[in-house]
Amino acid sequence: MTDLLPASTVGGGSATEREITQQPDVWREVAAIVADHRGRLDAFLTPLLADPALRIVLTGAGSSAFVGEVAAPALARRLRRRVDAVATTDLVADPRGRLAEDVPTLLVSFARSGDSPESIAATEVADRVLTRVHHLVITCAPWGRLAEVHADRERSFVLLTPERSNDAGFAMTSSFTSMLLSVLLVLLPGGGAEVAAVARAGEAVLAGRDRIAAVTTRGPARMVFLGSGPLTGIARESALKVLELTAGRVDTYFDSALGFRHGPKAVVDPSTFVVVYVSADPYTAAYDLDIVRELRAAVGDDAVLAVRPSGPASDGDWVLEALDRVEDVWSAVAFVLVGQLVALHASVRSGAETDNPFPSGDVNRVVRGVMIHPLPEG
Repeated sequence: MTDLLPASTVGGGSATEREITQQPDVWREVAAIVADHRGRLDAFLTPLLADPALRIVLTGAGSSAFVGEVAAPALARRLRRRVDAVATTDLVADPRGRLAEDVPTLLVSFARSGDSPESIAATEVADRVLTRVHHLVITCAPWGRLAEVHADRERSFVLLTPERSNDAGFAMTSSFTSMLLSVLLVLLPGGGAEVAAVARAGEAVLAGRDRIAAVTTRGPARMVFLGSGPLTGIARESALKVLELTAGRVDTYFDSALGFRHGPKAVVDPSTFVVVYVSADPYTAAYDLDIVRELRAAVGDDAVLAVRPSGPASDGDWVLEALDRVEDVWSAVAFVLVGQLVALHASVRSGAETDNPFPSGDVNRVVRGVMIHPLPEG
């Protein structure tokens, strides 16, 4: 293992480090892009959202799927309609199970490149299985197949995130948060105050990144990320980032605050570090803070980091005060920077090549080797 580096040098100027640290500025660009397209977006969406039977399905693969997992609960609550997060990998493998109800559907596809085999296949099977489906494509690559296929379709709208959000590094960082922020701004118009708060919180995380070094100083063999509601998806994304950027040399796990006790807590031992993303909702936060206290009693205060939007900070708490009045789904955009920075430090400490953790090609930036089989009739 390498010696611990100062936070300012961790990542060695890698693309991954640059793409993590640029995010607050990129989020402001996202808000400007959505504002510029507001008229066209409203013309496309208003007739669809006027139908109370409309089902919204958020889809993508890997980190792109987790965008939907974060956004779905909040969108369902705010829009007062059915919103489901269904990975493209599930849609392609089981289209008639995942799209069993032939109701008007808006399929929102998230993709960094749009070149993963399942990205196009998911939209194609939706067109086959459903009588009436519209497509909102949110992607980082204008030249990707997904964007090109849907660019001129009557029932499709392609929204591109800022050019620099199309990560050059292996792991999705800017692309993940840009697509998450995009769908929130598109389907929950307004959001100016939330974007400003999230950007300030992101800058606070980056300014305080020295404290992330404490996570990897102990050299944990295992990292666990927990969160409730929309923050469960952020926990899942954070766990994947560590797994990817360390090339699997650090084991990871994610769960909800309540779900963790039902067996998965068995992963915790003295070599484990835990990050808990704490909800802004006092009711939900009560469960998050219960598991924080329980785990600190088990493995020590310095082995559990609680990332919070408000409240008095005890040892091991990181309070991002800019998020004090922001709903969890918006806070998630800033919270995930903590997971990304933990992953970056863990990657350097593990000796992995951060921008290319799998030089052998065993795991690829854009998935390869997937054969899309023809969907039988009937």
